[in-house]
Amino acid sequence: MKIEVCETTCVHEEDVLKVKANLPNLKGMTVIFKALADETRLKIAYALTIQEQLCVCDVAAIIQSSTATASHHLRYLKDIDLAKSEKRGKLVYYRLADNHVSQLVKIAYEHAKEGVSNESI
Repeated sequence: MKIEVCETTCVHEEDVLKVKANLPNLKGMTVIFKALADETRLKIAYALTIQEQLCVCDVAAIIQSSTATASHHLRYLKDIDLAKSEKRGKLVYYRLADNHVSQLVKIAYEHAKEGVSNESI
């Protein structure tokens, strides 16, 4: 494997200062990507792009787990504002919090499908 590194140190001060001045606090993004880095939670999020809302029992069947495990993952997604829930009678239904979450999951899938993410691993 060829290592791609600069052969000399040459800091482009103007570029560095511009980026540093415009770099926002990324903590919120870190939380989102950490949550979606878990394959089970990502599977749940993707399922919710296919079916707008699912009850905990449906999610458990999709991820092949207990309802307790599904509920734990769904609650985690809800706690970090990636999902919302609604209780109807004895059932609790979950959906993605908004279109941004859906787009993020779909874009990640499309990127992975292109093979771009697998080439560098």
